[in-house]
Amino acid sequence: MNVLILSTYDLNGGAAIAAHRLAEALNNNGVKTKMMVLSRKSQSPYVIPVGNDTANKWRKALERLTICCAHKGSRKQLFATSIANTGYDVTETQAFEEADIIHIHWTCQGMLSLKGINKILQTGKPVVWTMHDMWALTAICHYTRGCTQAQTACTKCPQEDLHQPFYRFAKKCWQRKKEIYNNAHALRFVTCSKWLAQQAEKSALIGRHQVASIPNTINTHLFRKQDKQLARRRLNLPDDKQLILFVAQSVSDPRKGMHHLTAALNKLCEVNPQTKNNTEVVLLGGKADNLITQLPLKTHCLGYLAQANDIINAYNAADIFVLPSTEDNLPNTIMEAMACGVPCVGFNIGGIPEMIDHLKSGYVAHADFDNGSVQVDTDDMAAGLQWMLYEANRTQLSANALEKVHTTYAHQHVAGLYIQQYEQLLLEQ
Repeated sequence: MNVLILSTYDLNGGAAIAAHRLAEALNNNGVKTKMMVLSRKSQSPYVIPVGNDTANKWRKALERLTICCAHKGSRKQLFATSIANTGYDVTETQAFEEADIIHIHWTCQGMLSLKGINKILQTGKPVVWTMHDMWALTAICHYTRGCTQAQTACTKCPQEDLHQPFYRFAKKCWQRKKEIYNNAHALRFVTCSKWLAQQAEKSALIGRHQVASIPNTINTHLFRKQDKQLARRRLNLPDDKQLILFVAQSVSDPRKGMHHLTAALNKLCEVNPQTKNNTEVVLLGGKADNLITQLPLKTHCLGYLAQANDIINAYNAADIFVLPSTEDNLPNTIMEAMACGVPCVGFNIGGIPEMIDHLKSGYVAHADFDNGSVQVDTDDMAAGLQWMLYEANRTQLSANALEKVHTTYAHQHVAGLYIQQYEQLLLEQ
């Protein structure tokens, strides 16, 4: 069986990393897998870059420029939506011709256009489409922010500038996706979380197509529990403090909830003033330096770490991992922390409560949607941090986190679930 994974990137962003890890897992479990990308950063022999750098940059720029114009030059919604008006024709490649299964992952920003997706589906090759966000089940948005239009039909998207009729894309993209999906006969959707599977089943776009839920995978031989003090010394972090770790590709991304973490830490210090003396924060990711002064605790900025060993050291150095995200599917960062034996705190958002077993491997703070916007309880997050720092048996939490990762997210388990999907599709041909 030959599988071709399609992804815009191989290592840039959570969806790309998840797709790359799956390609590794499949190859390690006897499935010949290639991964086709626009932008390659890894040295993996199974990753194939397509196109040329100049043309690829222009494809991405054209879509982003169109969206920017739709918002009168504002960058506020620049990456919240995608219209897939440009892309690469992968059906003309040798890798596509040789593949028995085509596996679409996150392909926005110039990898696949709607026209290209339709051409793939019309070849008759079986297609698995893994959703890493909500774009496949909506018209143009990656996260709906509580909007329910996708359950009927996306018409006037609240993330579009409705004062610019010429630049309204939601209705047009919805209709095009509907036609594409309705004409597809060998298409199966996979979501990384049960939460997203529930959203997909409610979507009027998905229709008759099957939806399976299979989590992302992680290499448990690479991401593993190591000596905490040694990890701290390698990163010049203090030996005598409790460390709370926050990781994001861009720490300042509002969706990742840094402002909610600030509020929770302020509340924690108010309730338990000794925290200021015995606990510090570690930030891993880009654009973190200008946020140091916002936090009430001493903060160490590690910046963007490119080497896996440095990232693994950061996780192992931490006592607690916190992700205050307000929109997320199945965050790789929580999986990585748990694989290193670090208990986690997060909100009851997306797939997060599927990963963190409340009071068993971490703490799930309350959150809810109200009138189309998410309402998070930062006081409850503070309570979770208080419990983790001063009351919980962190040794047991760590052991539970490791067990969860090894039974649910390890390569062999997740690869096996995907192989079942591939085999079923091939039998239906």
